[in-house]
Amino acid sequence: MQTWLIVLIIVLAVVIVALIALYIFGSKMQKKSEVSQAQMKEGAQTVSLLVIDKKRMKLKEAGLPKIVVDQTPKYLRRSRVPIIKAKIGPKIMTLICDEKIFDHVPVKKEVKAVMNGIYIMDVKGLRGTLEVKQEKVGFFKKMKNKITNTSK
Repeated sequence: MQTWLIVLIIVLAVVIVALIALYIFGSKMQKKSEVSQAQMKEGAQTVSLLVIDKKRMKLKEAGLPKIVVDQTPKYLRRSRVPIIKAKIGPKIMTLICDEKIFDHVPVKKEVKAVMNGIYIMDVKGLRGTLEVKQEKVGFFKKMKNKITNTSK
């Protein structure tokens, strides 16, 4: 056999083994995620709060309790997470928000939030519906939207 054919077969075998390993690892991680989501929904509480400010910040800069920062894996400590400062009753607290609903949280408005500890999972308007402000669309997003709309 030619050497390039042997090299090609070995590379293909390694790629197939890597894809199988990634599939198994991904399915295990998905099961873990589903279990943790179910546990979070079980312990959730509905709380009314006044949103003061919202930002994407690093965990160390956010002013979260030390135990939260210590329990976070080291590779995630420098990543930016959605942080919300809110007034719950007389206390002002720093909370972590779910990435999916971060854009829907209104600032300087009172909302009902479904929370588990310091993690906000869902937000509903206290008085009526939530108003979502449209963000400014940049040049590249406009061009991408035009391309995707015309190709259909």
